[in-house]
Amino acid sequence: MIDRQTLAYLRLLHGSYNAFVMFLFFYQGLLGLRIRKDRKTGGRATKSIKRHRKMGPVIAVLGVAGFLAGVVLVYIDKGHLLEYPLHFLTGLSIALSITATFFVSRKIKGIELPWRVLHFRLGILIVSLYSIQIFLGLGILF
Repeated sequence: MIDRQTLAYLRLLHGSYNAFVMFLFFYQGLLGLRIRKDRKTGGRATKSIKRHRKMGPVIAVLGVAGFLAGVVLVYIDKGHLLEYPLHFLTGLSIALSITATFFVSRKIKGIELPWRVLHFRLGILIVSLYSIQIFLGLGILF
């Protein structure tokens, strides 16, 4: 069994890690908005497109890993997953949205608008849920 002090550090590490991942998603969203704006105005954001495509899968894995780490941490500490149900459900929603966004991004080809719009909306959902999740997590820590 892990002692209380180590668990406290792991909780803080979990929160810090996921806050960092949230900022990566915000950055990814800014890149996506830049690409969207350039596409609509006829510009070419080649560097932004390459960075967005390269970073997306990595950040997706980081986000889902952060959720899974939190699940394991709560299970080790409390013995069941629903000690913090709202935080858990929000985290699960984030992980599922990230996964859906990843698969939707694979469907984007050329100028097909429906997949782009869905990708955009899922991205907005992820960033919104992360913002809520941070405040829920801070309530648990303090």
